[in-house]
Amino acid sequence: MPRPHPLDVLLPWLRHNAPVLPVVLLIALLALPVPSAEGASADGTGTGTVADAVSALVVGYCVVRAVRARQRTLTRTAAVLFGLPVVGITVAAFGASSAATGVAGAARYLQIFVLVPVAVLLLIRDASHFRLLARSFVGLGLWQGVIGVHQFLTGTGASYMGEDIRAVGTFGSTDVMGMATVVSYGLVCALALAHRPGAPRQRTAAAVCAALLAVPLALSFSRGAWIATAGACGTVLLLAGVRRACRVLLVAGAAAVVLVAGLGVGSAMLQERLSSITQVTDAPDQSVTDRYTMWAASADMWRAHPVTGVGLKGFPEHRDSHASLALSSGSDTAGAGSGFVRQPLLSPHNMYLLVLSEQGLLGLTALVGAWAALVVCGVRRWHRQRARRGRPGGPGGPDPDCALVACGLLVWQLTDFMYADIGGPSTVLTGVAFGVAAWWAVGARGRRGEAVTR
Repeated sequence: MPRPHPLDVLLPWLRHNAPVLPVVLLIALLALPVPSAEGASADGTGTGTVADAVSALVVGYCVVRAVRARQRTLTRTAAVLFGLPVVGITVAAFGASSAATGVAGAARYLQIFVLVPVAVLLLIRDASHFRLLARSFVGLGLWQGVIGVHQFLTGTGASYMGEDIRAVGTFGSTDVMGMATVVSYGLVCALALAHRPGAPRQRTAAAVCAALLAVPLALSFSRGAWIATAGACGTVLLLAGVRRACRVLLVAGAAAVVLVAGLGVGSAMLQERLSSITQVTDAPDQSVTDRYTMWAASADMWRAHPVTGVGLKGFPEHRDSHASLALSSGSDTAGAGSGFVRQPLLSPHNMYLLVLSEQGLLGLTALVGAWAALVVCGVRRWHRQRARRGRPGGPGGPDPDCALVACGLLVWQLTDFMYADIGGPSTVLTGVAFGVAAWWAVGARGRRGEAVTR
């Protein structure tokens, strides 16, 4: 038989995946170097990037497709869960110090937690679209990881303990969490895709990618990303099966011992960074002291304005009146192609406390309640899927790997929010991750109102 022409294969693939290709482009843009003038500021709202502009185009593209289809696309549960945060965000916008500040803050929150996730949810039409986005996460993580490892080996990364060895990828020293976030997303997705039934080659490739991504994640020296990734990977493995989880953990532990203890791969700095996780209350460094001080300031702001908070983008303005003298004037960044920069501390580096201080109990309940409901819905669908595990891809929904990707991303993001908040060029990827997870958790309606799962 004659071999098919490449176009005969490519064109059908493009037609089938056309709905999610704009989202793939959005993810791919984060592989490009970010100019120093771009990016979000430390208060989580920022000045905008090329990826932010493309995310607006993705939302517009989704609206056009929904209008042309002339059908109800969101399930009732999805409409409620993504409508809840709008209430708290709107109220907090009215409480901002100025109209311009309120509009800018509301636009950022709606972009990341409502508009982009809903657009991604609606553009994903089946499990193949879902997996394409998951593989895009993996590909972006590998690219940024390769750059990060090169930075560590050549001493061209961000400054850490007096040496330019911290892996930050293309995000630069002013966004040290960017590469850690991207690599973590890729690792979680790769580990989940390694459990896809009926595709041995793809499972092997995904497992190899997960192992490779662990290296740049370690070299990012990001304690919050380590903790979140450990929790997310543990969730993926436990949902996939307790016995398999035990085997994987034993292999991973043995590999870590060989690489770090046996070969001495970054052992001293990694061991010190790991030990600092449990020693922050005994002898915290200045970064930990600043974080605890800002957490206390956030709680104090909430006590002063318990229901609606101090208003969107109000944390920097109220920080000094609520923070103790232990707070420093800023954090020092350098390396990765940038000179010495002293960044002001404009956010508490805890998403829950940021929302609590700026939006009060109303905003926190609406936003965190919606996230918790997504987790519950995702796990419930996973349990229903397990009842039909003998028929993967059957009437019960897509294959198990999709459930593992969704649940893993949710656990990672909600854990990481205890140590970080929105801000930086990689923030738009948070909205994509929520949309991917929401597709599994609450689904999208098909032509006759049924949930689209296959």
